[in-house]
Formats: sequence, structure tokens, C-alpha cells
Amino acid sequence: MIFWIAFLICSTGIAGLFFLDRDASTRNSKALWLPVMWLWIAGSRTVSSWLGTGSSGLTSTLDGNPMDAAIFAALMVAGIIVVVLRGQRAITLLKANGPVLLYLLYCVISVSWSPFPEPAFKRWTKDVGDVVMVLILATDAQPIAALRRLYSRLGFILFPASILLIRYTELGRGYDPDGKPMNTGVTDNKNSLGLIVFLVSLGALWNVRALLTDKEAPNRGRRLVAQGTLLTFGIVLLQMAHSATSIACFILGAGLMFATNLRSIRIRPARVHALCLVIILAGGLLLLFGGQSMVSNALGRGDKLSGRTDIWAAAIAESGNPIIGTGFESFWNANARKVARTLIRRGFLDMPDLVSAHNGYIEVYLDLGWAGVSLIALILISGYRHASKAFQRDPKLGSLMLAYIATGTFYSITEVGFRVLTPSWIFLLLAVVTSSGVAAGFLGGEEPEILVSRSGTASRTPASNKLIRARKTVYAERRGFTEFEMTRADNLR
Repeated sequence: MIFWIAFLICSTGIAGLFFLDRDASTRNSKALWLPVMWLWIAGSRTVSSWLGTGSSGLTSTLDGNPMDAAIFAALMVAGIIVVVLRGQRAITLLKANGPVLLYLLYCVISVSWSPFPEPAFKRWTKDVGDVVMVLILATDAQPIAALRRLYSRLGFILFPASILLIRYTELGRGYDPDGKPMNTGVTDNKNSLGLIVFLVSLGALWNVRALLTDKEAPNRGRRLVAQGTLLTFGIVLLQMAHSATSIACFILGAGLMFATNLRSIRIRPARVHALCLVIILAGGLLLLFGGQSMVSNALGRGDKLSGRTDIWAAAIAESGNPIIGTGFESFWNANARKVARTLIRRGFLDMPDLVSAHNGYIEVYLDLGWAGVSLIALILISGYRHASKAFQRDPKLGSLMLAYIATGTFYSITEVGFRVLTPSWIFLLLAVVTSSGVAAGFLGGEEPEILVSRSGTASRTPASNKLIRARKTVYAERRGFTEFEMTRADNLR
């Protein structure tokens, strides 16, 4: 009885948040619901798990679930239709993201040497689905507004539901491999809960900051209440999840967003690069040069990153071809038992269903070899370059994209961040693709600009401002053409 009362209150509160956050000044395509539903599932549990018909264990990852497969296929087919209909915008973004396409191509080629080619190919189609959902967001007529609504639609549902499940049901709680209780919320693991919470909370923080600085935003007061509530829920859930990596990533991402928008840093690109590179490289360099204990203690994980270093060593010892790997998403199905035996010899309990190396870079190495790791590095480097250019064009949006790329790079040091249907991978792709569009100049610039009239008064009229800017552009082009023709005539004389 208490649960149903809490459920009614929670549902009313969710409806109230959607009501407060409504904004009639922007209109997004109905197709925005496709990536929202995709991330609802990726950020929580599969539909079969919610209905109690799903199976667990390593074997189930090969067999799959017909219901889940049908749902993902329906979403992906609908998404592909949307992307195809948007034509040139999607093609332009794809051309600007060659490293992502090259990585997808290599992944599907690697299916050919996988010991489980059919399951590997099915997983690859879901990776294509991740890219399709990102393209739907980036090709929206108002992509920045679409991004803002994405955070609201994800957070307004997943955050209150997680608190409800943790407080009033056993479904939102569980036990880690050591037998210690953990809060899982809408997910099945505390780290999964921390991941989706920190990603959406960064977006909520971005929304709150935009509303605080833009005094003339439509319906600013009630939208600020809704986004502030969402951010508060996020901070509370991060504490409840006790996911040290996610908490560290949220702090780093938030700090980067605020620091890069300080005037002393924003106007000097070299300082922006220095700040981003320190955050991106610090964890990796410490790890490479024997700083495991320092990183581990900073994250509250003890001297061996909660056994992660042992898992890394055991998994690498059983890896196949170091150049091309085992095959896309295939290592654990082929070698989980071997890794478990190695860990047992090192004093660990039997873990026959181990499905993760708890390190994104090692995970890619196991599946795709050094070739795959090189392609991931290429995606990160090109994404960072695009995000830096996007920051110069649009500092507010660019700072968020830089935060996602930096935290995605750092997160994968202790968690699997580049895996199919993982929110960290989807948001990294979103940052890379969106940044490339902003850097190329065909995304962003949706926010109405303040123009100063000849009398000295500021006015905010988006439609007329666009017309004025268009006229200036045409005049500049005509003037440039005229000057070119005059110069050409003088030279002919």
C-alpha cells in the first residue's frame, strides 16, 4: 500500500516537472522520442528484464531475447527512415565524422573472424543503432533545443523512478560480488546507475546555467525550477549509487564546463587546450607509469582498483591476436571461463559469467586488437579537435561537448565506456558528431542574439535578427564580388 501511494506521488511529480519545463518557443520533431526511448532502455534495463522474462548469465548474451531484439529493430528501422528523409544534413555530418564510420566498418569486418559471427553481427547492428540515434538528435531542425529536451525526458523519468525503486522496493537494490548491499535504481548495477546519472546531470547543469545567465529566456522561472529539481535529484542519486568513478567524472565535467567559460580562459585557446588535456591525460598517465594506487585511492577503491588490475592482467593473458583481437564483442563469450580460472588461482571467487574487463581501452583491445584501440584513439582525438573548434564558435555548447569527451576518456580507465548500448559510448558519439557540426558551422547559433540599435537600446527579435544577418551576408558577398571584378578589370588593363 505504501509503495502505491509513493508511486502516485512520484507520477504526479514527474507530470509536474514536464509541465513546468514546457517551452512553446521551440518545436522539435516527434522523432526525438526515438533516441529518448533508446536511451531509456540503454540507461536502465531491457524490456524483458522489466517484465521478468529475460535471462541472465553469459550464455544469454549469445541467445538474446526475441522481445528485446524486436524492440531494438523497430526503433532502429524507424530511426534509419528519419535519417534518410533528412538527407543532406545527415550526409554532411557523416562526411565530417570519418573516424566513426571507419571504426564501424572495421567492427563489421571483425565479425568475420569472431568465433560467434551471428551474435557479433547482431551486436554490431545495435552499434549502428547508437549512431542512428545520435544523427536524429544532431539533424533536428533545432538540435540544441533537442539536446535540452533529451536531458529532460531522460532525467524526469529515470531519476524519480530510481529513487522510488530504491526507497520502496527490492527491485532498486542488490548486492555486489563481495556481498555488500548496493543501490541500483532503474539499472541492475550501481555503476550503471552512476553512469546514466552523471551523464544526464551534466546536461541538467548545462540547462540550469543557461537559464541563470539568460534573463530573457521564455518561461525562465518555472523551467529553472524543473531543471534545478532534476539537477538536485542527480546529485542525490550520485551519492546513493556510491559509484566513485561517476562522481569523479561529474565533478571533472562540471569543473571543466565552468572553468572554460571563465573569460580569462575562454579568450585564450591555449589555456582551454591545457585545461582539457590535463583532465583527459592525467588518469591515463598515472595508470601507465605505475600510479594505480594513487588513482585507486583517489576514487576510494583501495590499492588495486577493487581487483580491476587483476582482471586486466588475466584478460590480457588470454587475449588472442594482438593486432586484430578476438572479434567484435566476442572475447568474453570465448574466454570468460579461462579468465575465471586464472583469477581463482590468484585467490578470487569463481566468476564464470564475467563479461567486462572494467577498462574501456583493454576491452577494445581484447575484441579488436591494437587496430581497434587506434581507431578509438582517432575518434577521441578528432572529437576533441572538433569540440575545441565548436567551443570557439559557441562556448556554451562547446564546453558541454568538451566535458563529455574528457569525462568519456577518463571514465573508460576503470569502466567499459566504449561498448554497444552503453550510455557513455552514446553520449561520446553525440559529443563528437555534434561538435563536428558546430565546428563546420551548420549547427548551433539557435540562441537569439542581442543586437544594439543605433539609439543604443538592446533588442531581442530572433526573426528580424536573422533577416538582418542574412542581408549583411548578401551585401558582403556582393561587395566582395564587385571588388573582385574591379580588380580583375584593372589587371586586364
